[in-house]
Amino acid sequence: MPAISISFNRFLLLLLLQIGLIPVAESQLPVLSEQQLQWLGERVFTNECASNYDCLTSWNPGEDFPSLGIGHFIWYQADQIEPFEETFPALLQHYQAQEIALPQWLQALPGADSPWRSRQQFYAEFKQPKMQELRQFFATTKSVQVDFIVQRLQASVPVLLANLAVQQRSNLSNSLYSIARSHAPYGIYALIDYLHFKGTGTSPRERYQGQGWGLLQVLQQMQGGPNTLYSFVSAASSILEQRVRNAPAQRNEQRWLAGWNQRLQTYLPPLTGIR
Repeated sequence: MPAISISFNRFLLLLLLQIGLIPVAESQLPVLSEQQLQWLGERVFTNECASNYDCLTSWNPGEDFPSLGIGHFIWYQADQIEPFEETFPALLQHYQAQEIALPQWLQALPGADSPWRSRQQFYAEFKQPKMQELRQFFATTKSVQVDFIVQRLQASVPVLLANLAVQQRSNLSNSLYSIARSHAPYGIYALIDYLHFKGTGTSPRERYQGQGWGLLQVLQQMQGGPNTLYSFVSAASSILEQRVRNAPAQRNEQRWLAGWNQRLQTYLPPLTGIR
């Protein structure tokens, strides 16, 4: 179950800066204040769980994996292959890097693989002590999960740009940093949340009929138009509609589209600012 470490991604970003693949002047994402980070965490928790405590340990109908924490981080079983980026093992690495003790039963697992074999088993254990302990752990460490989500965007920038032609790289970089700096903190929230929500779009496995739906595809969809937060939301909506059209019929992804579009609308700032 491979997971790219945060430290490796930081090394890669520094390397790309040194060789000039990413201009230094464009390499700075806005830094969020503690208040903004707390706001971001609550936004993500609302988006994923409607701020429902029990939703901190979930297994959605129609999916073959659990989704855990305020960001519904995906956790696969051993040798499980899915067209979605797994994030929970990397989150565990982040906890360990921060020297935060995991629940003992979680730490004692023989590997980094999900111990649940089915949704039925997962919910049969839902009220057992270890699952209750896990929800409490997530509820009391929201800031760590937010930090992981923010760092994930920082680490993903060189990955997004690495395989593009020079002009494409420049255009996409301009779009990304323009959005990041717009309507603070909504622009950076939009990038962070969409990346967390639908991935980078760089994995060949994250495709339906050869077309991806991640942050890369949204930024590419914007090319030729204005680099505004509103254009980003419009492009993301188009990409998600395309995903639903391309998805296998048995997944019935149409049922999620309204909720996805509602989530995209939270990226747009109210006239009176943060509430």
